[in-house]
Amino acid sequence: MMSLHWLCLCNHVLVVSGLCLDEQRSLLLQLKKSITFRDDIDKRSSRLTWWNASHDCCSWMGVTCDLKGHVTGLDLSEEFIQGGFDNSSVLFSLQHLQKLNLAFNDFHHEIPARFNKLDKLSYLNLSTSSFMGQIPIEISQLTRLVTLDLSVQYFRLGHELIIKNPSLLKLVQNLTSIRQLYLDGVIISASGHEWCNALLPLHDLQELSMSGCNLSGPLVPSLATLKNLSVIVLYWNNLSSPVPQTFAHFKDLTILNLASCRLTGTFPQVVFNIETLSFIDISNNDNLHGFFPDFPLSGSLQTLKVGLTMFGGALPHSIGNMRHLAELDLSNCGFKGRIPNSLSNLTELISLDLASNNFIGPMPPFDMAKNLTSLYLYNNDLSGTIPSSHFEGLHNLESIYLSSNSFTGAIPSSLFTLRSLRELWLDFNQFDQFQLEEFMNVSSSILDLDLSCNNLSGPFPTSFFQLTTLSILKLSSNNLNGSTQLNKLWELKGLDLLDLSYNNLSDNVNFTNVEPSSFPNLTTLTLISCDLRNFPVFLRSLSTLVSLDLSDNQIQGIVPNWIWKLHDLYSLNISQNYLTHLEGPLPNLNSNLNNLDLHCNKLQGPLPIFAKYAMYLDFSSNKFSTFIPQDIGNYLSQIYFLSLSNNTLHGSIPDSICNASQLQVLDLSINNISGIIPPCLMMMSDILEVLNLKNNNLSGFIPNTMTAACSLWTLDLHGNLLDGPIPKSIVNCSKLEVLDLGSNQIIDGFPCFLKEISQLRILVLRNNKFQGSMRCAKTNTTWEMLQIVDIALNNFSGQLPRKFLSTWKRFIIHNEVVEKLAKNIDRWSLFRTISAYYQISVSITKKGLKTDLVTILTIYTCIDFSSNRFEGPIPEELMEFKELHFLNLSNNALSGEIPSTIGNMRQLESLDFSQNSLNGEIPVQIASLTFLSYLNLSFNHLVGKIPTGTQIQSFQASSFEGNNGLYGSPLPSVENRNGTNSWMLPQQKCGKLVCTVDWNFISVEVGLVFGHGIVFGPILIWKGWRIWYWKLIHKILCWIFPQMYLEYVTQRGQPYTTLRWGH
Repeated sequence: MMSLHWLCLCNHVLVVSGLCLDEQRSLLLQLKKSITFRDDIDKRSSRLTWWNASHDCCSWMGVTCDLKGHVTGLDLSEEFIQGGFDNSSVLFSLQHLQKLNLAFNDFHHEIPARFNKLDKLSYLNLSTSSFMGQIPIEISQLTRLVTLDLSVQYFRLGHELIIKNPSLLKLVQNLTSIRQLYLDGVIISASGHEWCNALLPLHDLQELSMSGCNLSGPLVPSLATLKNLSVIVLYWNNLSSPVPQTFAHFKDLTILNLASCRLTGTFPQVVFNIETLSFIDISNNDNLHGFFPDFPLSGSLQTLKVGLTMFGGALPHSIGNMRHLAELDLSNCGFKGRIPNSLSNLTELISLDLASNNFIGPMPPFDMAKNLTSLYLYNNDLSGTIPSSHFEGLHNLESIYLSSNSFTGAIPSSLFTLRSLRELWLDFNQFDQFQLEEFMNVSSSILDLDLSCNNLSGPFPTSFFQLTTLSILKLSSNNLNGSTQLNKLWELKGLDLLDLSYNNLSDNVNFTNVEPSSFPNLTTLTLISCDLRNFPVFLRSLSTLVSLDLSDNQIQGIVPNWIWKLHDLYSLNISQNYLTHLEGPLPNLNSNLNNLDLHCNKLQGPLPIFAKYAMYLDFSSNKFSTFIPQDIGNYLSQIYFLSLSNNTLHGSIPDSICNASQLQVLDLSINNISGIIPPCLMMMSDILEVLNLKNNNLSGFIPNTMTAACSLWTLDLHGNLLDGPIPKSIVNCSKLEVLDLGSNQIIDGFPCFLKEISQLRILVLRNNKFQGSMRCAKTNTTWEMLQIVDIALNNFSGQLPRKFLSTWKRFIIHNEVVEKLAKNIDRWSLFRTISAYYQISVSITKKGLKTDLVTILTIYTCIDFSSNRFEGPIPEELMEFKELHFLNLSNNALSGEIPSTIGNMRQLESLDFSQNSLNGEIPVQIASLTFLSYLNLSFNHLVGKIPTGTQIQSFQASSFEGNNGLYGSPLPSVENRNGTNSWMLPQQKCGKLVCTVDWNFISVEVGLVFGHGIVFGPILIWKGWRIWYWKLIHKILCWIFPQMYLEYVTQRGQPYTTLRWGH
């Protein structure tokens, strides 16, 4: 745009040869002499090479003069000039200059202050010339300026061009003639009211471009008073505000670019109907809502981009009225319904992107858009077959992405006749065949073809193999077998990437007869789950191979030695096979091998030698049985992922492992490693993100050496012999989300200091020697994200802390938020590092059984306080945990009644209150817990009838045993001799009843108590004594005669106790 403007200005200057004034010539020659260039630039290409004293200076390249011989225009753009334009430059003596262009140079210093000497300037372009620092106030004295371009295309941190002091207001307040103002990339850092108000006096302003200026919002409605504005470019700012309705008042607006501005609210529909508008880009504003209006026939829009916003609804049929539309981007929005057939009216379309929406139905034809170069419809729910006629004649098409839809039938043969086609992605559909006729005129030059994840089977067209330009071919996850002619793939000599994964190829592709010269350019070969039994021999000659994946096959035996000699091999994955040994003697592993995955095999013996520059190593789930080499750290200088888990490694963790300065994931779990945790390992926490040492024999204290910049988000030390307290330095790990210290010998109180870690999601302290109360001193921090707490099998005591529990926000989170979270797996459940995935695993005791949660959804919540010494009532605050799924308070000394507010816990799936001293009746609200699949209330002092409800009666009677006063289903009922129904608890023998007297102490006492009871019974005239007396007699008789048992009989709604003799 600037170059065109410069040419227009030059048309108004009459260049007269022979009128150059000597003074002007002399100044220009001095300027030439003072200029320096970048060292790497050939100075012979410069315009200044032609500046010669023997020629008229007005005819020099880049120089224009007026009729009197004064230099009025100077264009030294794109000369890579580095020096010669400071405040002492003779440039500022050319005081007749009206136009100066110094764009695209490399000055790397501040803009000289002496520009005010050039007071006749109407055009000044200093863009992308590496000027830095504050823009001088002297620029504001150039009151004749019509065009000012100080824009920055890129800059280095600390070398920005800024407007701060003086401010934008002071800089432009005198530039009342300005029409074009370009400040892109200049750091202004002003609020919306400040920068908007600074521009309001510029009544003649026509073009405003201030992208990437660090501007803040809001957008001020009064901007619309600049009625001459035709270009507004403000993208890459943090405006964080709605777009004012007043923007519809820009009657001459042609270009509006507000992309990536964090816009909010609803975009005003009327802006789309501005008659002069040709370009609008409001994309990448993910909180901006909107709907399209009915577009008029007279619209002049050529570019319409709203991708990555919350625009939605149905796409109006009137979109077809925009006959001038060349680029339409509606990707990653919420549009739904059918794609209107009126899109076929857009004959000027060059690029169409409707990807990642909710469009349904068939794909409309685009055969009238002869200029179309790219078509993106992937990630929708389009369906039906695609007629071959839809693509006929579209010879400018270069890219077609139809992935992740539900297209069926045959792949249109016309796709392979498009001469310009380079990329064709049809993956993740339901195509089942190619069209029956052969591709008669295969004339395309396709480079990238993705047919993976379809249902392709049957005959493979032989003319397909005429696509000799193919560089990338993906056929994975189909049904290619039987009569397919895949052996002809070897004829595609230009292949760079070949993926045949998840096909049953063992009987259909003869890998043994493949000539080494078949793939002279192949760099990536992926044959995952292809039922291979052996290593394809032809691989040993593929010297160009960079990435090889043979995982999840049936390959058995030895890993051949030649595989390590593939010189360019960068990534090798032979995991999930039946490999047993590495062929020896092992050479030093290829220095270029960065990613090596051997997990889930049967490899034995010592660990292989590590590649010196390895970045990813996974040797987990094998049978390696040696110790970890003491010098392992010498081979790990570049590694970021190392897993040796689930082997039988022994010995200690070498200190040298701390030399792996790039390590992000270290997994040594499920081995026989002993000794202490090296203190330096915890000092690596500023880099280390996942440390998993669970299920080993590690002992000693956990090192208290976490750094202030700790980056750990998973620390798993479960199942070791660690003792001592939890290290206080763990609070430095502010990103920690998973902490599992379960099944150790840690002696400590409840770690209240962990509340400083607000991101904590999983806390497992079970089966240790923790003791004392859970009460914490007052703190302002809360565990807002906590969702799994397991402190079972410790010695915690006292009452459950009511106020403390109320700070666990995640258990009370609103349902709407939970539903949103349920659609995703959080980052902590699936860790992604460049090319590696890491899954965490947390063990809990659920429904009485140990359960491993491997991939944990954000909605799963669990509290396990069982097997401690908690006492007192169940807190009402706990009943407010509306999103709790699992609650276990069993085997404590809790008392009081079960709160009736338990009905609030509607997501509860497992509830265990057994082995406590709870009394009263079971609240009827418990019957409303429709998701409850496990319930255990046994061995308490509950009484009354068990609430009725489908869910409650589905549990076994054992869920209620050991409660002397309970009756009702599912407890079995029996009929008495008098015909009344009674409810019999499934009591075990008296030795199993809740009795506290041991037979070792009652050999004499039984007779004494029994005799005194017979003698003094009549004198016990008080009712309370009588009840106590008969209960005691019943128990004594039951102890003496094992055949006797107590039964609770209900008559007229009242429970009674009777003693019966068992048969």
